[in-house]
Amino acid sequence: MDVLSEVLKAVRLDGALFYNAEFSAPWCFRQPASQTMAPYLSAASKHVIIYHLLTEGCGYAHIEGDGRPLPLNAGDVVIFPHGDPHVMGNGAPVTPVDSAQELQRVLAEGLKVSRFGGGGELTKLICGYMSCEPQLSRIFLGGLPPILKVNIRQEASGQWLEQSIRYSVSHADASSPGDEAVLAKLSEVLFVDTLRRYIALLPPEQTGWLAGIRDPEVGKTLALLHRQPAHPWTIAALANEVGISRSVLAERFRRYLSETPIAYLTRWRLQLGAQMLKSTNSSVAEIAAEVGYESEPSFNRAFKREFDLPPARFRSQSKSARSRASVTPRQTVS
Repeated sequence: MDVLSEVLKAVRLDGALFYNAEFSAPWCFRQPASQTMAPYLSAASKHVIIYHLLTEGCGYAHIEGDGRPLPLNAGDVVIFPHGDPHVMGNGAPVTPVDSAQELQRVLAEGLKVSRFGGGGELTKLICGYMSCEPQLSRIFLGGLPPILKVNIRQEASGQWLEQSIRYSVSHADASSPGDEAVLAKLSEVLFVDTLRRYIALLPPEQTGWLAGIRDPEVGKTLALLHRQPAHPWTIAALANEVGISRSVLAERFRRYLSETPIAYLTRWRLQLGAQMLKSTNSSVAEIAAEVGYESEPSFNRAFKREFDLPPARFRSQSKSARSRASVTPRQTVS
């Protein structure tokens, strides 16, 4: 049972590739925080994850303000899960080009190759982004560091994925029917594949949600909870499904996630309810039933404890925020 897939279904990933670069050393650029980029990527109300795939050459990357560079080589995917501003480059120190100033031009050109640098060693990059619902995505993003890298050339599947992306990008100017959809799907596959590889590389002593889904018993428990969140689960029912005792399940679950399975389920149900309040016209009573509450009052009480607002007020404030965002003109990047 694949708990990561179950969570990603709810999170609803939307990806795209947006930049195709050939930089010659020395070069350096600064990427702004992803929330600054979000309005230009049609993802203003979502969390935006930025990533870069090196297809040739080498370089480095680091979070802005953190001088410890992470070395990059061909085949590496470097991801900034929390959207932190960051710096990438190669060669002798040079003043970073602020990509915020070039963002509108870059997006207008699509995947046309962008070239700059000092004329030395060549580095080729394909850049993309992933947008997702911010509340629901916290469940897996919370276990990720500010910057991570994985090399996808170590397995045949990663090599195939890289070649598919490179081919699709090189033919993007042809504007064939379906090109945009193909690139979006490849972007999503690259992100999920990188997450999968990162989880596999976690040390055995690692705890947290990402490590928990790798554990056979905890992972199966999480998959059950995410697949059937409205089911009237008890610790006994979960233990029976997983095939271990209640005490062992409770201990293993708490080791990885620092809470009980039922406490985890309660928080996930409320997160799902919050998302439905923002994205549907279903009544509070209908949402309460869909996420597993027997009555609207019990859902209201639990929701207020979690979000400090009753569901109806949470919905009205969310709608007001979306309305303000929709009438605010996009600012010109300068």
